[in-house]
Amino acid sequence: MKKINYTIVSTIEELRQIIQLQRTNLPSSISMTEKQKEGFVTVQHDLDVLERMNDVQPHIIAKDGNNVVGYALSMVKDFKDDIEVLKPMFDKIDTQIDHKVSYIVMGQICIDKAYRKQGIFRGLYYKMRDELKSKYDLLITEVAANNNRSLQAHYTVGFTDLLVYDSDGVTTWHIMQWDWK
Repeated sequence: MKKINYTIVSTIEELRQIIQLQRTNLPSSISMTEKQKEGFVTVQHDLDVLERMNDVQPHIIAKDGNNVVGYALSMVKDFKDDIEVLKPMFDKIDTQIDHKVSYIVMGQICIDKAYRKQGIFRGLYYKMRDELKSKYDLLITEVAANNNRSLQAHYTVGFTDLLVYDSDGVTTWHIMQWDWK
């Protein structure tokens, strides 16, 4: 078992490694079988947005030495207009959450294939909770219903469904919350 260090992003190089890991886990980069078995990421970020998000609330990463082997992106609602595909999620959240409740969105989580099934998913989320629970009441994320591996992993960590909805009549989404209070 490798020694994994959970920390926050502190360098541009770490952000570049997140983008590389993200690229290798987009649906266009993996087979249908792998997508169903291993899960996938939906959004592709650019360095500018990732860096601006990190400047407001640092992302959580898992590192093996100098290599980023997993990440959980932190996204405050101020960024809701910066990523087109996430706008509907933020609109739905705003209809479900009392405006007095503070929340942060986990914008994406991903683990390098060679490091899966070692507890890193859970480790990233626990680090995120430890870093952010004094600032936010809830952690919210959105998972595609056809990403069963990710759905089950989120339920296991402690997430519950806030809302399940269909977008464009094709994709069903679960907006999930983890209550930290």
